[in-house]
Amino acid sequence: MEGKIFKNTAILRIDKGEEVMESLVAFCKSKNITLANVTGLGASDNVTVACFDNDIKEYVSTVYDKDYYEVTNFTGNITLNNGEIYPHLHINFADHKQETFGGHLEKCIISATCELFLDILEDTVDRTFDEEVGINILKF
Repeated sequence: MEGKIFKNTAILRIDKGEEVMESLVAFCKSKNITLANVTGLGASDNVTVACFDNDIKEYVSTVYDKDYYEVTNFTGNITLNNGEIYPHLHINFADHKQETFGGHLEKCIISATCELFLDILEDTVDRTFDEEVGINILKF
């Protein structure tokens, strides 16, 4: 992983074999980034996505590791949760037949490269657990 900051934009390259969420957290910690909008693309051969089930108040996960996938979009944000960097990303990716999958990103191992752009905001926003909904929501 390598990255660089240009004014209020960070550009991060995540390399083959590295995991996106871990790399993103490590980069944000190293650059003291606590609030940002994240977009990106890349390639993977191991993706875990989830969909939140409102009835049971849990994420239901699916692992995709049978193919090479073109990541057509990462989108999300960086906030804080109990003082720790909290990445909240969603992903869309396609297989070799151009069938597209997506959801709440839990894990993504890069198979070629990943390019993330972070629009950095000079502030912080925290999260709090909402008992009724069952997830960490933005706290202002």
